[in-house]
Amino acid sequence: MPPIIQLQQVSYIYNADSEHPVYALRDVTLTVTAGEYVVILGHNGSGKSTLAKHLNGLLAPTAGNVLVKEWNTKESNHLRAIRSTVGMVFQTPDNQIVATIVEEDVAFGPENLGIPREEMLKRVDWSLEQVNMSEFRHRAPHLLSGGQKQRICIAGVLAMQPDVLVLDESTAMLDPMGRQEVLEVAQRLNREQGTTVVAITHFMQEAIAADRVIVMAEGRIVLEGTPRELFRQVDRLRELHLDIPPATEIALALHERFPDFPADILAVEELVEAVNLYPTRRTSTDLEQVTRYGQEKQQAKPQLATYNALITMHHLVHDYMRGTPLQVRALHDVNLEIRQGEIVGVIGHTGSGKSTAIQHMNALLRPHGGNVTVLTHDIANKNLDVRELRRRVGLVFQFPEAQLFERYVGDDIAYGPRNLKLSREEIRERVRRAMAAVGLGFDEFKDRMTFSLSGGQMRRVALAGVLALEPEILVLDEPTAGLDPEGRAQLMEHILALHRAGTTMVMISHDMDELAKICDRIYVLADGRTVLEGTPGTIFAQADYLRSLGLGIPVATQIMRTLAAQGIDVTPAPEDAAAIYTTQQAIAALTQWLAREQSQRNEVRNGRI
Repeated sequence: MPPIIQLQQVSYIYNADSEHPVYALRDVTLTVTAGEYVVILGHNGSGKSTLAKHLNGLLAPTAGNVLVKEWNTKESNHLRAIRSTVGMVFQTPDNQIVATIVEEDVAFGPENLGIPREEMLKRVDWSLEQVNMSEFRHRAPHLLSGGQKQRICIAGVLAMQPDVLVLDESTAMLDPMGRQEVLEVAQRLNREQGTTVVAITHFMQEAIAADRVIVMAEGRIVLEGTPRELFRQVDRLRELHLDIPPATEIALALHERFPDFPADILAVEELVEAVNLYPTRRTSTDLEQVTRYGQEKQQAKPQLATYNALITMHHLVHDYMRGTPLQVRALHDVNLEIRQGEIVGVIGHTGSGKSTAIQHMNALLRPHGGNVTVLTHDIANKNLDVRELRRRVGLVFQFPEAQLFERYVGDDIAYGPRNLKLSREEIRERVRRAMAAVGLGFDEFKDRMTFSLSGGQMRRVALAGVLALEPEILVLDEPTAGLDPEGRAQLMEHILALHRAGTTMVMISHDMDELAKICDRIYVLADGRTVLEGTPGTIFAQADYLRSLGLGIPVATQIMRTLAAQGIDVTPAPEDAAAIYTTQQAIAALTQWLAREQSQRNEVRNGRI
């Protein structure tokens, strides 16, 4: 197939004329073939998003050339044709929404391309169906959740039916099922219609389906190959602050202990097949027992009254646009309790009400029904000292740009401590500690302009600004979305360190593996209601119900369930299988099982059985 995009020794410099130029791309040469599915990986600040903006002429190279088909992106008279050919979904959905009604926003692109009305309406219907947003077509975009907005942006690009679809971290804010649906759309367009796909992601699992994976670091392409070729280079990937798919991590750990177990594994299905092919003595497992165990544990959970609750929500109701024709009920009946010293996860499908609920935790929103008590204060009280409450309860928003307003990173992080009237020395020390906590070098970043940062770096700065207040309760809305694997791991380490120091945590995330590792308890929201509460083991044992809500389960749980369904008893009892929900637990259980199988095989070989 002919090339559809060519980058010829492309370099790009931000703030080229300033005292602090940023070299985002350095001598990048890349060819994308028509019909190819390419995934680009790289740590935060590696140049991925800058590269993506060159693909449809949003940025013109400082040096070198970018060709889309036969058009050079430096020639402005070709930009309309280039942007019709290459459709791009940005990292932040609010940057792409232009209309006040969802279907009008989706129609904006085709309308500007001069598509006939009848065809345009068909495209709007089709693209909304692809992202499962048809029922929201008459809603105002600003009333949607972050994940729903992202789906609308994807639909708007799909409606233009471009030859090339560029996805810049476009699944980062979606729930697991929504993420899978978008990937399936992209893969189907690539497979059935020949659409070229260039996807930028930090989810290693999303790279498995690619024809080719490209890894960037410091503005350069440093690795390139098929997914299987790439993920063999574990040490090199980790040097580049990247990770490997969970199934690969488990397979490598098993291969180290059992050399005849294959290490060259990418997906859950491959791992299950490898276990299947390992000599086994088969026994039956009643998969329903695993689910039943989880449900029994759910019913037997401790009474909340025996714990010191810092935040309680009882039958919380909240409406947006209250008293207007556009009134929408976001929360119908939310019940949560956050106990001192806990890490509590909140999960739910996109639009389930998670972000709305947590904004009641520091009185950004007030209840329209039910009651919310935070640190003994009724937040419905009009005389509430909101300023003091927000000092004690820190909230990091879903989109970091919403919290950044100072020109320089150091000033933005120092804003809260300055308002506490602290000394200059204490402010500086708090800023230094907060930046260290999120993995940002003080000397390297304090004088950087906030809006020259990558999305992941902005998220770290926003979190540092809240940490500098040293709150008692830290509420995090998708804190690791947009971070590279090493950044996620570092942030989780810092969160756990804060927790050990006595900070109570509440965290929204769509990353089930992430929550499984750190949470004491998890709440599940659906359609503005609390529908489940329990330990990670209790929650993830109810996999079928979670999937019915558009949620996923940790990879370890998925592996255990698949093996159980195929009659392989990895654990001695169903309740043990229900308790496996982290990668390390899965490695331990499979290692023990393979050791038993190997021991029995040796006994058979030696004639003892």
